[in-house]
Amino acid sequence: MTMTKSKTNIGIIGCGKISDIYLEAGHNFENLEIVACSDIFLERAQAQAAKHGIARACSVEELLADPAIEIVVNLTIPKVHADVDLQIIQAGKSVYSEKPLAVTRAEAHPLLRLAQEQGVRIGCAPDTFLGAGIQTCRYLIDNGKIGTPIAAAGNMLCHGHENWHPDPEFYYQVGGGPLFDMGPYYLTALIALLGPIRRVSGSARITFPERTITSQPKAGKIIHVDTPTHIAGVLDFANGAVGTLVTSFDTWASNAPILEIYGTEGTLSVPDPNTFGGSVRLWQANTGKWEEVEHTHPENTLGLGVADLASALRTGRAHRANGELAYHVLDVMQSLLESSEENRQLELTTSCERPAALPPGLRAGEVD
Repeated sequence: MTMTKSKTNIGIIGCGKISDIYLEAGHNFENLEIVACSDIFLERAQAQAAKHGIARACSVEELLADPAIEIVVNLTIPKVHADVDLQIIQAGKSVYSEKPLAVTRAEAHPLLRLAQEQGVRIGCAPDTFLGAGIQTCRYLIDNGKIGTPIAAAGNMLCHGHENWHPDPEFYYQVGGGPLFDMGPYYLTALIALLGPIRRVSGSARITFPERTITSQPKAGKIIHVDTPTHIAGVLDFANGAVGTLVTSFDTWASNAPILEIYGTEGTLSVPDPNTFGGSVRLWQANTGKWEEVEHTHPENTLGLGVADLASALRTGRAHRANGELAYHVLDVMQSLLESSEENRQLELTTSCERPAALPPGLRAGEVD
């Protein structure tokens, strides 16, 4: 079945750095129409609207009052995700939030309950797991190419964002750090490939209590670090697989694999889960060598999760980058930090369905 041709009207709240790609989603996905954008600084919304040919820049209140808008994309900073999502849901609209869904479980859980009561849906980034790279890996695992998955290893190792990002402070506040910033990409990919996680243990530290911004326009400003910047975790999956995940803003260089899945009959080298494409490499016991695997799915771009949500609203099916998945990812991340603080393993109280794979053979911009 091809994606429905009827357009879903989309509003965007938050016109910062990441908004450019979302504001192009109407050109990249045939079922989306970006009709309005908003920001706490109206002039920033106006500039983005002019740049991308969006019909209207307006206040948040005006955007939420527009009955023609069905889905609102929340691109605000992490610590206000929950507050903005709440406003969107209370306005009777479905929401697609940038990651993470919220900073804590206590903030996120009421959103899921309220959305159900209001009859609207919650979607949440990342949607990169729906791209060519991860979906090809999903296809290989589902078709037994590495046998039974038994383990996984993920590593996101860098030295932080203060040398390139124009506003890097929030990366070092609660709700930021390498785990909450980049962990959702790795954890969502792992859950899409292996299913939900049942138990975690973590160790975390702050290596540099202060950071100096070297990027413009804030070069020289000191950042006081309020959240762990190196986190190592062990993930016990419900299917029995054991994973490790290390996220760091404290490392200068590394040769560690970005993401690998280990099975009883082979190993899968998974591309960077922060991308939609990338190289997929497969090692099988019966061949004894690494082979490059051609993608089974098309590359896409940010907005794919919004397009999938819009299609699901039309057809009534479940959407893939959904609130339950995002809440489970949030629970894993918060539990890793709590495990380090409490010096013990933690059993998770949340779970989720493994999101449905995209069918192979689609063209770019299709989700059904």
